Amino acid sequence: MDFDDQLRRYFGTADPATLSPDTLADGTDRIRVDLGLEKDRNRRFALWALLHILGNAPDLDVAFKDEADREAARNFMDLMAGDQA
Repeated sequence: MDFDDQLRRYFGTADPATLSPDTLADGTDRIRVDLGLEKDRNRRFALWALLHILGNAPDLDVAFKDEADREAARNFMDLMAGDQA
């Protein structure tokens, strides 16, 4: 999943700075629906990561059944926060 492609798919643009609050909310809702329907682990992770970047990710225990996926999400959150220790 390419980040720019996902932005275009859910928000109609690859430039998040141009999004109106309504467009951001609508696109985020569509991502959350797709996350709930997605069965592929990698695609689920990518959708969750996009939601995390947008500040709207569900809790890890809700998003991921597998502990390894939750740990990968924790690592991603640490990297995004700049805590690479």
